[in-house]
Amino acid sequence: MKLSPLIKAMLAERCGHNIDTPAECMALSLDIETITGEHLGVNTLKRLLGFIDDEREPRISTLNIIAHYLGHDTWHTLKLLDDDKGNSIFNETNDELHTAKLTSGATIEITYKPNRRLVIKALGGNAFVVEKSEHSKLRVGDTLRLDHLVKGYPLLVSEVLREGTSLGTFTAGKAQGIQFKLL
Repeated sequence: MKLSPLIKAMLAERCGHNIDTPAECMALSLDIETITGEHLGVNTLKRLLGFIDDEREPRISTLNIIAHYLGHDTWHTLKLLDDDKGNSIFNETNDELHTAKLTSGATIEITYKPNRRLVIKALGGNAFVVEKSEHSKLRVGDTLRLDHLVKGYPLLVSEVLREGTSLGTFTAGKAQGIQFKLL
């Protein structure tokens, strides 16, 4: 089994660099262990990322380590992001917004079920500040780091800073995804 392009992209985003060669699996393995406290072997990563041909199915414990590293409780919850969506997340459409294209000061409203609403303002690059928060765990003043928004997919924040302290990753709208619009 090889990981999907979506999950590969999420791994690259989390570790901070593309994973284009087998040698980069060593750095990924070390980062996974540093972040999660769980060991995932270099050769296992090479198999999952397609650098080694192997038809064996990985253990669920292996897949759960990947899920933990990406901020999810289990492989099953992470896999829900990928089911029935194909690879469209990488093909920019009107339903996708790459945050690096926004000018500083641009404002986005994000909504998700059951009644959550966020208004965030671009600070430049992929940094945002929460200006309004209704029924969300995020608070006004939190600084977020995110690379893209996709309608119908969860909100994947790679880092939340609250009063200068990193709270780690944040995922919202897991069940039905998010909606957003530029204000």
